[in-house]
Amino acid sequence: MGDLLDWIPKPIRRRLLARTLDIRERYPQYAIGRGSYGKARVLSWNEGSTLVIGHYSSLADGVSIFLGGEHRIDWGTTYPFSTFWPEAQAIKGHPASKGDVHIGSDVWIGDHAVILSGVTIGDGAVVGANAVVTSDVAPYTIVAGNPARLIRPRFAPHQIEALLAARWWDLPEARIKALLPRLLSPDIDALIAALANPPDAASDNQPSKGFKA
Repeated sequence: MGDLLDWIPKPIRRRLLARTLDIRERYPQYAIGRGSYGKARVLSWNEGSTLVIGHYSSLADGVSIFLGGEHRIDWGTTYPFSTFWPEAQAIKGHPASKGDVHIGSDVWIGDHAVILSGVTIGDGAVVGANAVVTSDVAPYTIVAGNPARLIRPRFAPHQIEALLAARWWDLPEARIKALLPRLLSPDIDALIAALANPPDAASDNQPSKGFKA
């Protein structure tokens, strides 16, 4: 995160770094983009699913991400006999998973939200506190509730399209630093214009490695 944190007061910087290191150190087996932070629990029972988190995403305290653990409601019993009884260990498929979890860039997930397996949360999306996300969340939308449902899009359709095309989170840190007055502002059209007309086009020819979640 480098220079981007230099201007942040030291107590806040320490907390952010602690959270970032926490998620990386606890789960080094998963792909976590630059700047993303949080103390999420990632739960897996070796179903083979994985987690991908993009750049600059914020995961609040108490977030739980399930990569599996689905009890089989289509079987004669929901009880995981194969976990506890040696006689059932040859019978596979319980617990089950619906697939990988992909969390995009610039995503905000609120306190104690639950993300279930197989879900993709698009870039720029917001998940409300205590939401239970059972299906995909479109980019730049706000969802909340149990199960999580659409509250509203964050911006107008043409603005969302432009932001997704620009992918500011893939830019070099120096360019992002120059964009901070626009990023930290409600004037979305001004941000889009700044992204479309960089002051030094050559600097944008060397972006950071793309991170498509």
